[in-house]
Amino acid sequence: MFGNSLYKDKDKSYFDHSRKELLKYVPEKIKKVLDVGCASGNFGKMLKEFYDCEVWGVEPDTLSAGIAGTKIDHVINSFFGPDIKIHSVNKFDCIFFNDVLEHLPHPEEALKLASNYLETNGCIVASIPNIRYYPVILSLLRYKDFKYSDAGVMDKTHLRFFTKKSIIRLFEDCNFKVETIEGINKHTYKYLEIANLLSFNNLEDMRYPQFAVVATKI
Repeated sequence: MFGNSLYKDKDKSYFDHSRKELLKYVPEKIKKVLDVGCASGNFGKMLKEFYDCEVWGVEPDTLSAGIAGTKIDHVINSFFGPDIKIHSVNKFDCIFFNDVLEHLPHPEEALKLASNYLETNGCIVASIPNIRYYPVILSLLRYKDFKYSDAGVMDKTHLRFFTKKSIIRLFEDCNFKVETIEGINKHTYKYLEIANLLSFNNLEDMRYPQFAVVATKI
């Protein structure tokens, strides 16, 4: 995920987001969690402060992993794959994928692996970019362009692209039940509001650059 040179050119702020907007999706009584792609550990640090829980992180970027190690309990400097060194006795109440799955060539493999480390009543919480976000569709329809950027929905390091419908299908295909899926970080565009009204709310999802997902094992 972070192995190629594209990630080395990222601004430091790319790895520093705490993602407070995801707190509403975190189960109340968590004791032990895993943050996949924990970056510099700010989200995990926030979880410790709010929930007094034990936080593990997985981060392939060595510099970010070192910083995260000063903020959370355990950091594994590795890709999240079959060779990861997490002992099988370790089970987590919640596993987070905050803007991670879209960077993976096979996100379904990551979800199936995560299932092995979830407690029976545990859940996955994920944030996933929405390719139907209005500026992306406008670029395609009006400007006939599919232009990558350094961050955001069209981040040049994204390998997979999702809509609300395909996010649900991804989780269901991996034997998860999507309990919640909601758009986050809403933007308002005048012309989209009019078009959405005329389409009987069929364009509502285009207001959101990301979807938050809560899923449990079937």
